Amino acid sequence: MNIAFTSWQAFFAMGGYAFYVWLAVALTLLPLGALIGHTLWRRRTLLNDIRRQQAREQRKRAARQSDSVEVTP
Repeated sequence: MNIAFTSWQAFFAMGGYAFYVWLAVALTLLPLGALIGHTLWRRRTLLNDIRRQQAREQRKRAARQSDSVEVTP
């Protein structure tokens, strides 16, 4: 097996193409990071909306039950 780079400096220099290589890496990782962040943000928002809706439904059920109890006497 042949080692492609003799040092870390040579690895980061990428044989003179470092600007293009690291720009491509950055332009790949930044959108992926943004996508992951947006997904987590939307998930949290969706779960909060579901909790809010469930609490509202529970309050509506409780109000209906208390109305039916008050009317029956």
